[in-house]
Amino acid sequence: MEIRPATTDDREAIREVARETWHDTYDELSSDVIDETIDDWYADEELERALSTSGTAVLVAETDDAVVGFTHGVVQEDEGDVLRMYVHPDHQREGIGTALHERLRDDLEDFNMNRMRAIDLASNEGGRAFYEELGFERSGDGEVEIGDEERREVVYTLEL
Repeated sequence: MEIRPATTDDREAIREVARETWHDTYDELSSDVIDETIDDWYADEELERALSTSGTAVLVAETDDAVVGFTHGVVQEDEGDVLRMYVHPDHQREGIGTALHERLRDDLEDFNMNRMRAIDLASNEGGRAFYEELGFERSGDGEVEIGDEERREVVYTLEL
């Protein structure tokens, strides 16, 4: 497995990993809502903006020359936010998410980050377990609009 910075050539692979992961994880969302959300959140312009923004890291994990996971984080002042962290369902529980997290943390610490936050839909039990295994603690709640409905999010924080 190789973890490397994402490039514009990874856009379709990133969308595919996100799409497969969402379909596997979020039973409460319809297939159409998932596809529309992925197309919106991971549009070429959005990914290109993320790749070119200072204080931002977008990383992909590859096995056998195929992207099987990615993460996207950003630092503002001394706090880093894990905006996205996905591993294709066929490759979960192989250490890829942990490797992505460790590399993201290292990259974001270069921007003087003192704490990390991760935000995930409250319904994602696997995400909760993942972040808690990494030492994150639940620190708040929020809401995000997906498919014209407000969905509950959970905020996890890791003090560094």
